[in-house]
Amino acid sequence: MSVDKLKQTVLGLVAVSLFLVSGAVLAEYPLNLTEGVTPTSHKVYELHMIILYIVTVIGIAVFGVMAWSIFHHRKSKGAVAAQFHHSTAAEITWTIIPILILVGMAIPATKTLVFMEKTGDAEMTLKVTGYQWKWKYDYLDEDISFFSTLSEEDNKARQLGSGIDPTTIENYLKNVDKPVVLPVDTKIRILTTAADVIHAWWVPALGWKRDAVPGYINDNWTYIEEPGIYRGKCTELCGKDHGFMPIVVHAVSKEDYAVWVAEQKAEQEAAAANSDKTFTKDELMTKGAEIYGTQCAACHQGEGQGIEGMFPALAGSSIAIGPAVDHIKTVLNGKNLMPAFKEQLNNADLAAVITYERSKWGNYEKVTAEGNADVVQPADVEAAR
Repeated sequence: MSVDKLKQTVLGLVAVSLFLVSGAVLAEYPLNLTEGVTPTSHKVYELHMIILYIVTVIGIAVFGVMAWSIFHHRKSKGAVAAQFHHSTAAEITWTIIPILILVGMAIPATKTLVFMEKTGDAEMTLKVTGYQWKWKYDYLDEDISFFSTLSEEDNKARQLGSGIDPTTIENYLKNVDKPVVLPVDTKIRILTTAADVIHAWWVPALGWKRDAVPGYINDNWTYIEEPGIYRGKCTELCGKDHGFMPIVVHAVSKEDYAVWVAEQKAEQEAAAANSDKTFTKDELMTKGAEIYGTQCAACHQGEGQGIEGMFPALAGSSIAIGPAVDHIKTVLNGKNLMPAFKEQLNNADLAAVITYERSKWGNYEKVTAEGNADVVQPADVEAAR
């Protein structure tokens, strides 16, 4: 076999391999919109298909006439162009037909938009608030509130030099530490707003998205028809960790939802009781490591080294080794790019993460050398509030 023949054979095999691989990859992606699991998503899908059919027919008609005209009126057949500069009939025709088409498209589109805005008669209300970079959920009818952030496992894997293979994590960067739980067969009004910058709450299976704007409340509604796990994300460029604030919705039966509500209320009561409790340092360090991983490591990094020019290091920082009350106030009220955590974490969680920061990365030796406290209790945080 000649060299040229061999090259052609190798190139042919490479081309076939690339074709097969690309086909396998593309097979994982649908070619159409996701139909979703709500009445809104069904109507949006139906509208999409109606418009698709209309533009497909228009495309076939227009390009068909163009192809026929080019073929039958070509110069080689002796075609001679007509000589005219104005045709009232033609102008009326090409004005009226597009108007009729647009009206025909506007009618179902308007019906769908009106349907999407019918937020009345809701059986429950969920308030969604965007933060850099997490979501807060308030169940206004149940007096339940919590923050939902990227899961600790995903957060560790995404850090530079983590040594963790992201492909070993199912739904990588789409997992949260606490999903939002909603009942099926229930009309739910969802209010969206933001506490810092503009975010956008989007779950494709629900069939819509809403911007979350500081100082303004947008509302929408949903009615989930099928139990399951539905994932989404922030779709507004909201800063450094925009790509790391996923949304996870657990749709459950009404009975399971009632059980979940009872569990959440019990947890909140237990958290409130912990504000008066005194913990051992080991207990605070264990809890603090967990909270630091989900709330702080994104900016200050896993080993407290920070990100130069953006987020200061905690290892050896004057805040972490200085007086405990100053450390507490900084975490409570925020500083520069750092958000305030006084509404995001309870006293026990704040005490745990502050104790963790004051005892890690060589800080403990410097704290004790300065004569400052290395252990912070919930009562200390409450006093600083």
